[in-house]
Amino acid sequence: MLTMRMKTHTEYLWFETRKREEFVRITDEVEQIVIESGITEGMVLVSAMHITAAVYVNDWEGGLIADIHEWLDHLAPKKNYRHHQTGEDNGEAHLKNLIMHHQVILPITNGSLDLGPWQQVFYAEFDGQRRKRVVVKVMGM
Repeated sequence: MLTMRMKTHTEYLWFETRKREEFVRITDEVEQIVIESGITEGMVLVSAMHITAAVYVNDWEGGLIADIHEWLDHLAPKKNYRHHQTGEDNGEAHLKNLIMHHQVILPITNGSLDLGPWQQVFYAEFDGQRRKRVVVKVMGM
């Protein structure tokens, strides 16, 4: 009887954005980690390890990215939040994280990300210009 055992592989992507708010396409980096893991069937968790950043899947089109940015600014505008009474100035960044979520789980089939034709993976930074990271955990067989 052949038994297969689940494997895991973990790597980190590091970011230090030039702007306070920035969207970074990370599809190729995640795909490379999946390939290096040797896992051919399973899933990959991509998770921002900061409460003022997000990971999401959508289309890689400049107009849409601008629309997302504008939409988020409308939902969580820059203003004087109660959080700022602690000495911070990033209240809207925390709210944008809640709207966009901090992680995605993606399927792996035949050793590659199994994304739709227009799907791309993005890191969204809402309080940048300092070093932050994303964990990429590949799980499967």
